[in-house]
Amino acid sequence: MAGAYIHIPFCEHICYYCDFNKVFIEGQPVDDYVAMLLKEMRMVMAEHTEEKIETVYVGGGTPTTLTPQQLAVLCQGIRDILHFDHGEFTFEANPNDLLTTDKLQVLHDFRVNRLSIGVQSFNDDVLKRIGRIHRAKDVYTAIGNARKVGFDNLSIDLIFRLPDQSRDDFLNSLQKALALDLPHYSTYSLILERKTIFYNLMRQGKLRLPTQDVEADMYQDAIDLMEAHGRHQYEISNFAKTGYQCRHNLLYWQNDKYFGFGAGAFGYLGRDRYHNYGPIKQYLAPLHADHLPVLAHHLVPVSEQIEEEMFLGLRTMAGVNEDRFYRRYHMTVDAVYGETVPELESQGLIERQNGYIRLTNRGKFLGNEVFQQFLLDEPLV
Repeated sequence: MAGAYIHIPFCEHICYYCDFNKVFIEGQPVDDYVAMLLKEMRMVMAEHTEEKIETVYVGGGTPTTLTPQQLAVLCQGIRDILHFDHGEFTFEANPNDLLTTDKLQVLHDFRVNRLSIGVQSFNDDVLKRIGRIHRAKDVYTAIGNARKVGFDNLSIDLIFRLPDQSRDDFLNSLQKALALDLPHYSTYSLILERKTIFYNLMRQGKLRLPTQDVEADMYQDAIDLMEAHGRHQYEISNFAKTGYQCRHNLLYWQNDKYFGFGAGAFGYLGRDRYHNYGPIKQYLAPLHADHLPVLAHHLVPVSEQIEEEMFLGLRTMAGVNEDRFYRRYHMTVDAVYGETVPELESQGLIERQNGYIRLTNRGKFLGNEVFQQFLLDEPLV
């Protein structure tokens, strides 16, 4: 069993904080990209005929910048090539692409059953400052249209620690988001990534961000308000009603297998982590020559697998399953981290209960510091 991530790198506008692989859609060979993406899928799956695809996640970029016709070709290909008959099928979308029902109807007709909509804020001034082209009113139209077509598994993203954002402003966005009564929400703290507009502004001293204390308050507000509305935190940044956790992302956090298709996509199959070419021309050229567009393979050492097992597992509220750890690596957690776990327990950052190791509430706020403690000084034989 494995997941499949499919990357659509096209955008109508580049947001100021985004460092994902993306290009302006204008003038791009979109039809050729979709055709070669499906060709890549055929070539890869011909080598993995026994692999059953459990979840599909189409991300970007902005997948919904494709036309209805292009979406239909892509979805039909996914169904046919991946032999994907049932399971969680997610598309990322922007609100401004859902102001009519034509694209939504295509997605629903091909049994896409989950939408993840990039809202980020309900404050129009904030949206302008971060380079978003939709406005708050568009969110209501998009959600209404999605429900009208028949979607009920809907999620929206919110970002906090944005430039000149106050705690009250983020709280207001949380309240408006929850008033939509969706089954799933994601909230992310702004990370300044290289090669983004915000990173360059920060280097020039022109980016005013909330303090760390305000950021922590915003995060606690999200945790408290989500729980009060029956959206339980199941991962550091994700909240859901029971039964609506994102199954595809759970594959990542459980360190399971997934295929990566498209420009700049990563895949992880057993110990093989591979990375496709990012630039569109470099991605398309090998496929036109009947070669896979893989830039690099990395054979993941056991020590690195174990580190990732801890980092990723601790992101979830369930935590790291010690039995699963032993079955995978034929070692106990204590055999590898005999001093680390008790030390972090004594600091109140993790807890150990019923065969799981998980972050405490305090640990959630210091996650990166906790994760660093699980880096191994020497490779395991």
